[in-house]
Amino acid sequence: MMAERLMPGSEDGHRPAGGTAARPAPAVAFRQFVVKLHSRCDLACDHCYVYTMADQRWRSRPRSMPERVLDQTAHRIGEHARAHRLDRVDVILHGGEPLLAGTARIERAVTEIRQAAAPVPVRVTAQTNGTRLDEPFLRLFDRLEIGVSVSLDGDRAAHDRHRRGPDGRGSHDRVTAGLRRLTTGYPRLFNGLLCTVDLRNDPVTTYRALLAHRPPTVDFLLPHGTWSTPPPGRPPDPRQTPYAAWLIAVFDEWYHTPGPPVRVRLFDEIIQVLLGGTSRLAGVGTSPVAVAVVQTDGAIELDDTLGAAHADAARTGLHVARDPFDAALDLPAVRAQQAGRDALCATCRACELGRVCGGGLRTHRYRAGNGFDNPSVYCADLYALIDHVRHTVRRDVAALRAASR
Repeated sequence: MMAERLMPGSEDGHRPAGGTAARPAPAVAFRQFVVKLHSRCDLACDHCYVYTMADQRWRSRPRSMPERVLDQTAHRIGEHARAHRLDRVDVILHGGEPLLAGTARIERAVTEIRQAAAPVPVRVTAQTNGTRLDEPFLRLFDRLEIGVSVSLDGDRAAHDRHRRGPDGRGSHDRVTAGLRRLTTGYPRLFNGLLCTVDLRNDPVTTYRALLAHRPPTVDFLLPHGTWSTPPPGRPPDPRQTPYAAWLIAVFDEWYHTPGPPVRVRLFDEIIQVLLGGTSRLAGVGTSPVAVAVVQTDGAIELDDTLGAAHADAARTGLHVARDPFDAALDLPAVRAQQAGRDALCATCRACELGRVCGGGLRTHRYRAGNGFDNPSVYCADLYALIDHVRHTVRRDVAALRAASR
């Protein structure tokens, strides 16, 4: 899930990540709602944060969001959107695999949410593994104007390292078949591709395999890990930065290829912040959070990738049946996540690039014993990547200035 930046408070929800009280800030309304239509998946990816990491609460949740909970969720989204006079809200249909909910339930969900939010417009996206992208789904998405984002890790060998079915068979052929149906018959619905980095896969080969599907956007995701459960291949020696090297190889290919580039959000947002702008991408910059998650049982939660740290990291104790989303805005954890730089640990606040990386993803800062009061487990990689981008952009800006004299 690629969402807007999340920096909730410590694991007990009562103090911010920096170890000191975050400065009070006006609440920022939620503009993005991740709706978990289905809590199960038809793949068994071994790097999935939902099923293979610390938070195993999916086992006790309803497989599909009940109609009553869906109605309550729609009501709460509309209530929040109108109360804050939002010009638009984004809804991401998520899972598990949201297409397991079926066409009828997806149609009902989108219709209910849009009706409940009116007159505020609702942009809807489905985040899918792509294996079920057949004509009935695509016709429905076309009629309801639902954008589609697909998870794809590169060519067949790269993708099938992790994204396999319960029977152990790779899913690449099924995913690319679904992508062909999407890109040839319904290209206007294609939002982009999400790719989880694996150091064993060649970076440029992976990038070019993604480009073959002509995505408007590519998101590269670092595999989830923490200081207590390090990600694969992340050495303890900070002088070694294998993830930076992988991403730098892709960046150089992307940056120096002639013609209009595909949008790679990680690189675009880093450049945006380096040039003085702000970022809405999780893991870049220090913009306030604007996203809430609704689980199939109606629980209102924070970014569910926090489940890679510990089981209760995303929990708020709120529920759509009894609580408005405004109640989440009053929680100390949410207030802390909207405190920007002041919610970072001392190391990040002192770093010259802290404003750009923003401490990285909240999930990746966790260490048993002191919670999230740490730099990212990818700190050295993030620094090396951002520093490379900074020097590349500075060089070209200087060259442009010199040429214009």
